[in-house]
Amino acid sequence: MANPAATLTSLLRASTIQDHDEVLKAANAAIKASKRDLNAQHTRVVALLKLDRFHDALRAIAEGGDSLEKECVFEKSYALYKSGQLQDAEKTLHTASDSSKSSRAFRHLAAQVAYRAEKFSDAADTYRNLSQDSGGLPGEENDLRINLLATNAQLEWNGLGNLLREQERQPSRDHLEAFETAYNAACTCIARGDFTRASVFLKRAQDLCEASEDLSADEKKGELLPIMVQHAYVLARLGKEAEAVALNKSIVASEIPEAPTRAVAHNNQVAIGVAGRNPYLTHRLLESTTKLSGSDRLFEYQASVLRRNRYTLTLQIQKFDGLQSSTSNLILQSPSPTASVEIAGLGVINAAAHAHLQTGTKALKEILPLLEKRPTDIGLLLTIIQLYVQLNNPGPALSLLDTFLKRLETASTPDYLDVRYAPGLVAVAVALYRLQGRQNSIRAELAKASTYWRAKSKESSASLLREAGIELLRSSNREDIASAGETFEALVAKSGQDSVAVAGLVASFANDDYDKIEPCLQSLTPVEKLTAGTNVQELVDAGVVSVPTSTPVGKKRLAEREPEKAVKRRRKMRLPKNYEEGKQPDPERWLPLRDRSTYRPKGKKGRKRAQEITQGGIVREEETLELVGGAGAVKVEKASGVQGGKKKKKGKK
Repeated sequence: MANPAATLTSLLRASTIQDHDEVLKAANAAIKASKRDLNAQHTRVVALLKLDRFHDALRAIAEGGDSLEKECVFEKSYALYKSGQLQDAEKTLHTASDSSKSSRAFRHLAAQVAYRAEKFSDAADTYRNLSQDSGGLPGEENDLRINLLATNAQLEWNGLGNLLREQERQPSRDHLEAFETAYNAACTCIARGDFTRASVFLKRAQDLCEASEDLSADEKKGELLPIMVQHAYVLARLGKEAEAVALNKSIVASEIPEAPTRAVAHNNQVAIGVAGRNPYLTHRLLESTTKLSGSDRLFEYQASVLRRNRYTLTLQIQKFDGLQSSTSNLILQSPSPTASVEIAGLGVINAAAHAHLQTGTKALKEILPLLEKRPTDIGLLLTIIQLYVQLNNPGPALSLLDTFLKRLETASTPDYLDVRYAPGLVAVAVALYRLQGRQNSIRAELAKASTYWRAKSKESSASLLREAGIELLRSSNREDIASAGETFEALVAKSGQDSVAVAGLVASFANDDYDKIEPCLQSLTPVEKLTAGTNVQELVDAGVVSVPTSTPVGKKRLAEREPEKAVKRRRKMRLPKNYEEGKQPDPERWLPLRDRSTYRPKGKKGRKRAQEITQGGIVREEETLELVGGAGAVKVEKASGVQGGKKKKKGKK
């Protein structure tokens, strides 16, 4: 009988990459003959990995004892990584010797583990170092370029694009040479919101994939489907919904080999063209999408989008109580305060559920008490601010934001300051200050944010620093101009190709430090070129256009504002119903009816009462009678119309 160990050795010597089953059988036979054969055990582990039997490989390593585990650190880390146990894979990699850690294989695996664990900055650093080092295998350079582009796209999607160099953020013509690089470059454009360029790169990736001779028909299909899913999304974002729907119909989601991509395709097919559809039916369709299990999982930014879609449909079908409970639990479980976009979105959805999708003052009445319970919930705060702004009442919104920011400034935890000077919150504060015309407050806010982020150069937000520098340059205060110079100096040190930063640096130090700006002058466009074709005399004749300044919006009246004179409204003259043009109006029309000369009372009592009235009636005569004994005299009215001495006889009844 042949020696199993010798048989294994000869088989390994003559094997190719397709002989993994035969190698596994020979290794098992050798182990059966000698359980302490470390070489056979190692061979069995490698064969199981080649056959994608990762759990069996981990079981084989555990059965081999400590000696095999020390020998198979790389294999164990890889099996854990492919099984989705990323933390254990990272811990196992750290147990390797220094010489093993420095090998290219270990560094590749460490980058892959960091990528799947969503530690994208660590993965990008590892790939850059591998690209700069020599000694790579043939074709490795192309793989590194593909993986680095994918990592850059993930950084952009997670809001960490500021960690990338400017040349890494812009796709180049080199990325159009292979469908993998074209696809990853398109993903980078999508993450930045550049959908027009993303569409061009995706079309190029599809053409290159279809024309590839290195792939079989099934492999082409597996590569083309994710490209088509991404392209349908881009077309929808560009407003080309008809094209997106047509492309989605050509995608058979069940044929997509990767479960995460299949779940994204299902979601997009439901979401595209959802306007006007029955929300109950849409909710049912979304719930029937692919369920992930095991090592299959989405990246967090993908999972958050799918989660928000479900929550939005839950709002539309008015399941408010359940949505309040689920989102509140997630918010309370997260660290607070946090500048996480995902947690802020949950705060907005939770507020909408409490307000039962109402807006205006009704919504404010429902959600303002929530702010007392969750004072550090940024999503809830931004929702309230938005409602106040929609009501044209930014005063209370700014008061709430100022209170929130001061609370973060007085906290002793360093992470609180990261939230305090988060670019989004700074932008909201600046927008509210601008609504009230508080220019000095805008400069003060941007100056504080610029000072804070300049001290944390690695994590600084280039867009925030750029806007802060531009705003500070508009000030006449020398301290603000000096702060603007420091801001632009930090931006130029990070990226010398930022033309806005270079121009800002020159403008800041032009009057004080010419030596500092002299090296930057060559990179700026000459003034002659900028003004070429400009008719100066025509501009002078046109005059200077005055830009209206924004006036503060608020209830308090500024002291320097002159009180405006109230415009007196003239009431429309009303004419009587029987008015005839040209006819003289009755001069007695202002008198009461009974005082007019044409008045004729009705009935005996009325005529008698009219006779007693002086105006228009009978004037009574008066006579004076002397009293006996000199007691005085009295006046007695004398009626002239009374017959003397005769009495009218009464008739018999």
